[in-house]
Amino acid sequence: MKWGLAARELGLLAASGALLADQVSKLLLLYTFGFADLAPRERVFTSPVLDLVMAWNPGVSFSLLSAHSRLGVWALALFAVAAIGGLSAWLWRSTRPALAIGLGLVIGGALGNLLDRIFHGRVADFFDLHAFGHDFFVCNLADVMISLGVVLLLADSLFDRAPKAQGAQ
Repeated sequence: MKWGLAARELGLLAASGALLADQVSKLLLLYTFGFADLAPRERVFTSPVLDLVMAWNPGVSFSLLSAHSRLGVWALALFAVAAIGGLSAWLWRSTRPALAIGLGLVIGGALGNLLDRIFHGRVADFFDLHAFGHDFFVCNLADVMISLGVVLLLADSLFDRAPKAQGAQ
């Protein structure tokens, strides 16, 4: 590795950076810029394709599996912990930088959303992407990091040119 870091170390740096970026953005938007006091879905214009809004997501992606009870919140949190544990084990064994960084981004984003769920009972989303009269989704930096991580995981699996082990003939 030309930077002197093992793949897993790159993954841990990616996870730490994703988690830090997500949590700093949420603290700034919620408490410094007062988004916690905004009415639900009240928009703050930033550009023709992105507005800032305050949206609390009680579920996972696109509000699937919404948890409105304390038991549901903890069930989703336990599921996230299990997923993070599995991804962390995969990261620990990874040897390819792109794979490790992708896993790190997914882990860091999942940890960011897990912290929201633990401390708020739901996930804070702010970034409303829209274009040509269509609203696509509202997300946070953790979601962006998870998406980027998945893209890296897919790219790594599609474009990895390492020689494959030959089976017995």
